[in-house]
Amino acid sequence: MILIQVIGAFIAVVSVAITFGVPKKFLTYSGIVGAIGWFIYLIFEKTGLSSVSRMFLAALVVALVSHSYARLKKAPVTIFLIAGILPLVPGVGMYRIVYSILTNDNALAAFYFSETMQIAGMIALAIFIMDTIFRNFQKN
Repeated sequence: MILIQVIGAFIAVVSVAITFGVPKKFLTYSGIVGAIGWFIYLIFEKTGLSSVSRMFLAALVVALVSHSYARLKKAPVTIFLIAGILPLVPGVGMYRIVYSILTNDNALAAFYFSETMQIAGMIALAIFIMDTIFRNFQKN
């Protein structure tokens, strides 16, 4: 089941990368970044970590691999990062918020809102941390 989800993440990321206009020679690498991120998220699911913690770790790995590919392929990091982070974006959380509001379940809507904002914050924090680490090594 994990393999199917990882392959699905790869295909989704490559599709979005095509839409975003990523050069053809980087499409596979963008897909690999997204697949690795989703794989990390799924692997840590078995450990009992919260979804917010798993998302932070997965986003950290996505940022690390994106920066690594950018250095290896001499390309901007955003080519790999923007498309590669796609599987981790909390779209289901946004759907659940709206659905809970429409069904008048305000407590559940508040829970999903809080969780979605935490996940989005962890993604941003992971990208910031990895970017800071790479910038510090680049200066030295």
